[in-house]
Amino acid sequence: MKNTIIYLLLSLYAITSQAQQNSQKIDRQADKKAIMTTIENHNKGWENRNVALVLKDYADSTDWTNAFGDRVRTKQELRELLTEIFTLDFVMAGKQNYAENDLTFLGDNIALLRSRNLREGQKYSNGEAMPDRDINHLRVYEKIDGQWKIVSHMISQAHVKR
Repeated sequence: MKNTIIYLLLSLYAITSQAQQNSQKIDRQADKKAIMTTIENHNKGWENRNVALVLKDYADSTDWTNAFGDRVRTKQELRELLTEIFTLDFVMAGKQNYAENDLTFLGDNIALLRSRNLREGQKYSNGEAMPDRDINHLRVYEKIDGQWKIVSHMISQAHVKR
């Protein structure tokens, strides 16, 4: 009898614990939508050379590194760099083709987004066409005052393997 009561209590505890875990699952749809909107803002801003739109979703303190090794650590420094980059027609030539976005939530207020961009038609500074490139973006987001902000963004590119 004593074993039966212990078994029933343990079963009841297990069922209650599972119900609590299920009720505590967070619906991430609004968070996913907010983060994907930052990618749309970035792409539209880049296409239109609109620095303010690109920067809209960055935190004031951000760590940004591009595929050429340029690194800045504040939104203001990024504003200055993008303002310069957007004047370079050979850099701005071409088309972005985002192929995939892989979003992972690392916690309630931290997310990681990996994006792949197939860049076509960009040029070298001498005007010669660059080969198409496979560019990867790794963005770290933090939810700050209820808004998802990019706190780190690293851009890398894969060269054609020979």
